[in-house]
Amino acid sequence: MIEKLMDKVYWIGVTDWGIRHFHGHEYSTHRGTTYNSYLVMDEKIAVVDTVWDPFQEGFLKNVRSMVDPKKIDYIVANHAEPDHSGSLGALVEAAPQAKVIVSRRGLESIPGHYHENWDFQAVKTGDTIPLGETTLAFVEAPMLHWPDSMFTYVSGRSLLLPNDAFGQHYATAFRFNDEVDREELYEEALKYYANILTPFSPLVTKKIEEVLAMGLAVDMIGPSHGVIWRKDPLQIVHKYMEWAKQVPEKRAVILADTMWQATMRMASAIGEGLAEKGVPFRIFNMALSDRNDVLTEVFRSGAVVVGSPCLNGGLLPTLTPVLEDLKGLKFRNKVGAAFGSYGWSGENVRRIERELEGAGIPLAVPGVLVKWRPDEKGLDACRDLGRKVAEALR
Repeated sequence: MIEKLMDKVYWIGVTDWGIRHFHGHEYSTHRGTTYNSYLVMDEKIAVVDTVWDPFQEGFLKNVRSMVDPKKIDYIVANHAEPDHSGSLGALVEAAPQAKVIVSRRGLESIPGHYHENWDFQAVKTGDTIPLGETTLAFVEAPMLHWPDSMFTYVSGRSLLLPNDAFGQHYATAFRFNDEVDREELYEEALKYYANILTPFSPLVTKKIEEVLAMGLAVDMIGPSHGVIWRKDPLQIVHKYMEWAKQVPEKRAVILADTMWQATMRMASAIGEGLAEKGVPFRIFNMALSDRNDVLTEVFRSGAVVVGSPCLNGGLLPTLTPVLEDLKGLKFRNKVGAAFGSYGWSGENVRRIERELEGAGIPLAVPGVLVKWRPDEKGLDACRDLGRKVAEALR
């Protein structure tokens, strides 16, 4: 369903209710997503971003219901990932006269995906394209979250179209933030930031400050996924500034897996020690938990405690993906600790500690390693570990 955002500007995207994994299987999308595309119909006509190619038929139907594609003058590709550019080829075929507007880095990424010699025009920050009453202005945003990323601003409508920034994987019946459940919206917005944009937090702060310094009026923000920020649109900008500082809450997450419950008993005892000191915590069994939801909790928390039994001189393989994510996402301002049980070799705790340190998470306390199942003395050591982690949070 097409949605009019304001005079001369329309949402012509599609809603994907069924998707449950994104970026292959790298990101979970429990609430689906949308692929947002925008149409500006002025004296000249522009489409900003397209949709993932499995949805191109519905997308082209939306376009044709509003305008003959042969009248489109510009197609803006803010970013090359196929969830935004997948229908670009089909739209160019329907609108062969249109110039394809890309960032300077987009001159590499778009042809690298589609191997076509379309009529490209590269733009840089400050460049503009007049359409009539409205003007498209461009702001390069490298590494938010690809080198080719850019924002498009619709001057005359105070509309910011920032592609992946300020988005959420969130399928809804309605288009605007004031029409949906605010708690759900912010759950998905935080998950999106924590799992995708955290490594680029210093660049997030710098780019937002740069855009604010340009003095652009912003009455609406239309990201490439999820709902459009219409009511108090700058609220999500302020949240990004807050999240980019990575100031965690005084809470802890315990990530573990177990073979015969010994390690999970240790996890529970660590939780008791944290609770004694008034620190809230959550325990995640990584064999059963969604990794992206877990990483969102890690982002919020000041302490991450990781436990595994020893298997083949290492860890249970359910722990290794999240440890790799901790390094890649570059979480900051956290403390860590390790624990685990073993039968005959016992390298697991030191391995976890190395992984935490390699992720830039300093150890709050030496880890606890218990042979066989923990007795009361071993559980007391785990409780003490929880207390010491709690003290480190203070």
